[in-house]
Amino acid sequence: MRIREAEPPDAPALAELHVRAWQSAYRRQLSDEFLDGLRVEDRLEMHRRALEHPSPELRTWVAEDGGRIVGFAVTGRSEDGDAGERTAEVYAIYLDPGRVGTGLGRTLFEHAVRDLADRGFETATLWVLESNARARRFYERAGWRLDGTVSAERVDCEMRPTVRYRVALG
Repeated sequence: MRIREAEPPDAPALAELHVRAWQSAYRRQLSDEFLDGLRVEDRLEMHRRALEHPSPELRTWVAEDGGRIVGFAVTGRSEDGDAGERTAEVYAIYLDPGRVGTGLGRTLFEHAVRDLADRGFETATLWVLESNARARRFYERAGWRLDGTVSAERVDCEMRPTVRYRVALG
């Protein structure tokens, strides 16, 4: 497996993986109707735009195995209203459902977080569904802690409570 920065031709693979990962990871947390209605075409344009016209602070990392993208993580400067200038955010990390629990996620996550530290960020945050016990255990094992901030953030078309995790970098 190798980790590299995503490129514009990766957009279709990212969109397909994004949908499959959501349908697996969020089953029983978001409605079946919503998850079953996710379409690759809807995610494709989002990934295409992000890769063709990237923000200078944004990085999309892909984990590739045998030339196939099996995971991705997106990081950048935090957009939270209370974030300091040196606060970053892990916006997303998604894996091929068959790769969950294999160590791939840990490797990809550590790479993305190390890059944030290398870019001079001092703190990083991430948001996770309050109901997502598996992801929360993953972040806690990596040393991240709840910072007490809770939001009823909109997850596409469903309002669900989300909690913020934080870690000091470096």
